[in-house]
Amino acid sequence: MQRNRDADRRKSDGPRPFLLWYTGAMNILNLENVSLILGAKTILDGVNFAMADHDKVGVIGINGTGKSTLLRIVAGEQAPDEGTVTRANGLRISYLPQNPVFDPNRSLLDNVTARVYGKEAHWNTEGEVRAMLEKFGIPDPDGSPEHLSGGQKKRAALVAALLTPSDLLILDEPTNHLDYEMIAYLQETLQSYRGALLMVTHDRYFLDEVTDVILELDHGKAYRCEANYSGYLERRAQRLDSARAAERKMATLYRQDLAWMMRGARARSTKQKAHIQRFEALRDRKKPEEERQVEIASLPERIGGKTIELDGVGKSYGGRTLFRDVTYTFLKKDRIGIIGPNGCGKSTLLKVILGLVKPDAGTVTVGQTIRFGYFSQENEALDESDRVIDAIRNVAEYIRTPEGLISASEMANRFLFPPELQYTPVAKLSGGEKRRLFLLKVLMGNPNVLILDEPTNDLDIQTLQVLEDYLDHFSGIILTVSHDRYFLDRVVTRIFAFQPDGTLWQSEGGYEAYREHLLAAGKAEEGRFSHEETPVREKPKEQPRKKTKLSYREQRELDSLEPEIDALEKEVASLEQEIADAASDYEKLRTLCAEKDKKDAELEEKMERYLELQDLADRLEEEKK
Repeated sequence: MQRNRDADRRKSDGPRPFLLWYTGAMNILNLENVSLILGAKTILDGVNFAMADHDKVGVIGINGTGKSTLLRIVAGEQAPDEGTVTRANGLRISYLPQNPVFDPNRSLLDNVTARVYGKEAHWNTEGEVRAMLEKFGIPDPDGSPEHLSGGQKKRAALVAALLTPSDLLILDEPTNHLDYEMIAYLQETLQSYRGALLMVTHDRYFLDEVTDVILELDHGKAYRCEANYSGYLERRAQRLDSARAAERKMATLYRQDLAWMMRGARARSTKQKAHIQRFEALRDRKKPEEERQVEIASLPERIGGKTIELDGVGKSYGGRTLFRDVTYTFLKKDRIGIIGPNGCGKSTLLKVILGLVKPDAGTVTVGQTIRFGYFSQENEALDESDRVIDAIRNVAEYIRTPEGLISASEMANRFLFPPELQYTPVAKLSGGEKRRLFLLKVLMGNPNVLILDEPTNDLDIQTLQVLEDYLDHFSGIILTVSHDRYFLDRVVTRIFAFQPDGTLWQSEGGYEAYREHLLAAGKAEEGRFSHEETPVREKPKEQPRKKTKLSYREQRELDSLEPEIDALEKEVASLEQEIADAASDYEKLRTLCAEKDKKDAELEEKMERYLELQDLADRLEEEKK
């Protein structure tokens, strides 16, 4: 009874969104019908959202859907066009923007200290700031922020956000530019943080460990799910399944009613009028929208006999050795992840391989058929004055895919740049949209070696998922630097870890396998392997005798593969016909499809081996000449 009286009192006093009865938690923030339009694009459309004082919310959605905009509105950095934002009295907010800006006329230490303590800063508070900056890889806090890289500025701003006393911590992509130790420290800090958290991040492991609420932005609307990221995926799949099942039922009803209408039904009775109204409602119903997927497929460029060979490669800067004695010959389907602390030389090694930086020692030999695709940390290849479509056409007007030739405009559409966005200047895109456009430019070049430097920075989760699917089917070499543990586990099969002495060590498997490798070696500190572990393999000192032709066994295998491939192709064609004939027999169809998948995989494996042996035979024949 008391609760009802209180509710009546709140109604009479006007809206007071600060009490959640079912949890006993205090509501600190309320967004009501918040809308914002940029140009001709609706970013937020009547968003309603509330936060309690201990909510830890992860905001997800495709790049350009307004995630950073929502954070700026909540932080008070931007006003909505419509709607109200109500914050609890005295609410202290600490905000990490996507692209922080510092005063160039003050040292970095002064910048951060002023943000954290304001006018209350004094000599002993600087010690805390200095220690935290050094923990996050900023070795010279007394220097000017103008001399810092974008990643260092982001880490310095993160330090300021974490040290600022707050009831609501707002973080926009906090894991970008952090190495594994920093991510682990940040994860522990946020797990123990007693206030509310509102965060945008692409790191799926991080979302799972830190958040308890997922807020999805889609087509201007916000959808709240009381779960971490894994729980959100489960519930979302259930919701989509239910929506599809309901749509199938309504589609069946619509077909029945359409047939009834076609027979010339007339509204002579109340029942018939209701039937016609139902038909019209079914006809005009809003169908569930299938999630737009980033789609790209291309025919890979062939890799010849020679790939990329590193022989004793080393590089130093300012008397400091970044890496040394790196010797490795890349295999045609290598998928390698390079890890190590910030500043150890990971990106520099990639640039040495690409020929953008000369090594101080050793040689890099690149085969004639190698075609690099380089996705760098910065969007250097994008001209801000270009339109989206021009940025793609500058690479290629068409791309050859398994479906045939596809135009740059169609590829842009598949990559979530619909026709109405294709003539937008690059400068007007969001940071994430620019990264997606840059990725499309790289893939449009149809490379056979992909070099990815922190590819997960600023890409939304949906784009990352499709990039991962694309990499699953990529038949060339993949070399990536990443701090995203999920991405490494998903994509790579070998890890090269930078060591304190500048050498690289090899661990088979993804990131989790690498961590298990460390634990098995009894090393708590990342990057320190025992001598029993395998270093990046070196070339043998004595080269084997030069091969002049296929071995007897190889030649016999090559001769037998062609008839086997012909037979498999006939089996696949026969199965395709059977599948077409059995379209209405579900059980038979399922069996036939499973059999066809099996035969397709077998055919692909034999084709791959045939091409490999034929390529070797052709190369040996050329060398003999």
